[in-house]
Amino acid sequence: MEEFVASIENFEVQTKDAERVQRETLEKILEENEETEYLKRFGLNGRRDEETFRKCVPLASHQEFQPYIQRIADGDSSPILAAKPFTTLSLSSGTTGGKPKLLPFNDALCRSYTQQRTTALAYAVREFSVEEGMFIMFLHVASRHKAKGGADVAPITSNLFHQMLSQSSSRQKSTRKIRSCSPMEVATAGDYQQALYCHFLCGLLYSDQVQYLQAIFCHHMVQAFRTFESIWEELCADLREGVLSERVSDPIVRASVSKLIKPSPELADAIYRKCKVLQSKNWSGLIPELWPQAKYASANLTGSMEPYVGKLRHYAGDRLALVSWIYSASEGAIGINTRLRTRVESVAYAVVPGNGYFEFIPLKRRVVECDALLNSRGEELMYVESEPVRLTEVIVGELYEVVISNLAGLYRYRLGDVVKVSGFYNSTPELQFVRRKGVLLNIINDKTTESDLQLAMERASKLFLEEEKVDIVDFTSYGDLSTEPGYYVIFWELSEVPSREILQKCCNCLDQSFVDGAYVNSRKNGSIGALELRIVGRGTFTKVFEHYQSLGSTISQFKTPRCITSSNTVVLKILDDNVSARFFSSAYA
Repeated sequence: MEEFVASIENFEVQTKDAERVQRETLEKILEENEETEYLKRFGLNGRRDEETFRKCVPLASHQEFQPYIQRIADGDSSPILAAKPFTTLSLSSGTTGGKPKLLPFNDALCRSYTQQRTTALAYAVREFSVEEGMFIMFLHVASRHKAKGGADVAPITSNLFHQMLSQSSSRQKSTRKIRSCSPMEVATAGDYQQALYCHFLCGLLYSDQVQYLQAIFCHHMVQAFRTFESIWEELCADLREGVLSERVSDPIVRASVSKLIKPSPELADAIYRKCKVLQSKNWSGLIPELWPQAKYASANLTGSMEPYVGKLRHYAGDRLALVSWIYSASEGAIGINTRLRTRVESVAYAVVPGNGYFEFIPLKRRVVECDALLNSRGEELMYVESEPVRLTEVIVGELYEVVISNLAGLYRYRLGDVVKVSGFYNSTPELQFVRRKGVLLNIINDKTTESDLQLAMERASKLFLEEEKVDIVDFTSYGDLSTEPGYYVIFWELSEVPSREILQKCCNCLDQSFVDGAYVNSRKNGSIGALELRIVGRGTFTKVFEHYQSLGSTISQFKTPRCITSSNTVVLKILDDNVSARFFSSAYA
C-alpha cells in the first residue's frame, strides 16, 4: 500500500502549487520537442515560457493534426510532432466521419495515465477501507494491428494494457494486496462474450472476497449484467461440475480459467438460490447480493454515460456506492474524483497539473432578443468564445472548453469537452463534465445538444416506460434531410416492447421535450417535420458495436454515438435493417 500513499502525497504536492507545476510541465514538453516540424513552424526560437507559447502556437483541432498523424502512421519517423519516433498510435473512443480518430501514444503519456489511475484507486482504497482482496474488472483488450508504416494501433485502453505487460510488474506484486479475479489471459481473449463469461465465472468463484467492481464506462457494466441475466444458470453449472462451458473455445483462455475452477456444489447451489430470488425481483440489488463484501462499483458515470446510471443503480441497490473515479480522454489523463461519495450529478474531477499543459476557452452564453433563437431559459444554445485562460485562472461556476498540450505531440489541442468549474482542490480546479462541444441535431436553425437529447429520453422513459417496467437498452438519433421538410429520427432498442399506444405517447413526448425555441417554432410552422421514433430489435446496438469493432474499437472503450451522420451509411443501414416499428409524432398536429 506504500504505492497508494506515495500517489496521494504526490498529488497533494502538485495541486498545492498547480501554477508552478503547469509552468514546469510546459517547459518540459517544449524542451523535449522544440525541434519538431510542427513547433518550428511557429517561431518559438528556443523560448519555452507560457506567454510566448500561447502567443505563437495557435489553437488546433484534430483536423489540423490529422495530416501529421497520418504521415506517422504511414512510416515517417522524422521528428514531426515529437522528438522521438512513435511506435504506437491510439484509436479514440470518439469518431470522425464514423471512424475512430488516430492519436499519438508514447511512454510519457502512458506513465501519466498509469499514475492517474493509481492515484484515483488510492483515494478509493482510503475512502472505502479496501486494503486487500479481489476485484472484478470488466475489461476486454483489443488486439493491435499494424499501421502502414509499422506502428502498433489499438484503442488507448489496449495500448495501456500492452504497455503494462511489457514492463516489469514485480514492484506492483510486492506492494498491492488487491488483485483481479480473472487471469490476464481473459482480458486479452479475442472474443468479448467469452471474456465476459469468464469474468463472471471467476468473479463468482471469489464471490466472498470481491471488494469492488470496475469498468471503463457505465454502459459496459450495465451491458455485462444484462448478459448475466441470461447466462447465470450455465455459470452455476460450471461451478457445480468444475468444468468450463464449451462456449469458451479460446484455448489460452480455457487453460487459464480451468486452472482456477474445481467442483464447488455448495457454492453453485448458494448462487443458484440467490439468482432465483433476484430473478423474481427483476434483478434488483444483484451486485451486493452476489458479492456481499463489495464496497463500490466504479466506471465513468458522467456525460454520455448518465442514461445508464439508473439501470446500474438498479443492479447495485441502495447501499453499494457508485463511483465515477477519473476523467480522461485518448488525448490525455485529465483529472480524478477525490470526493467519491458525491452523487453522480455533482461529480467533479480535480485536474492533475503534471499530466499536460491545460488551457480553458471561456464559453459565454449570448443572450438575444429574437424568440426564434431562444430556449426555455431565455438563452441561446450557442456560446461566444473568448481567449483561453490558464489552469489556475478559471472562475467557479463558468463554462469552458478544454484545451490540452500533452506529452505525446499534441499542442493547444481543442478537446471538444465542455466543462463547468465547480470549485478548487487546493489550487487546481475541479471540473464537472457538461457535454461534448457541438450540436447533435440541426435541421434548420434548431440546435439540439446531447444534453437535450438525453433529457428527452429520460422524460419519455419516466412518464411512459417505468410503469411498464421497460428499459431503454440504448438509443441514438439522426437528422433526416432527405425529405422536405427535414425531421428528427430517434432509434430505440427496448428491453421489452410495450403497446403501440404507449410507444405513440413516447414519440409525442420526445417531440415535445425539445424545448429549443427554434425547434418549437419550426415544428409549429411546419419547417421541421414530425419526429419519428423507430423501434429496433434486440441486439441491434450490439451489431452497431461490432461494426465499430471491425474499425478497431473495443467494448472497453466504445461509446454509442448519440447522433448518426448521413455519411455513416453502414451504421444507418444496420439500424434501418432492424427497425420493427415506426411512429410519427402528432404533438404539433
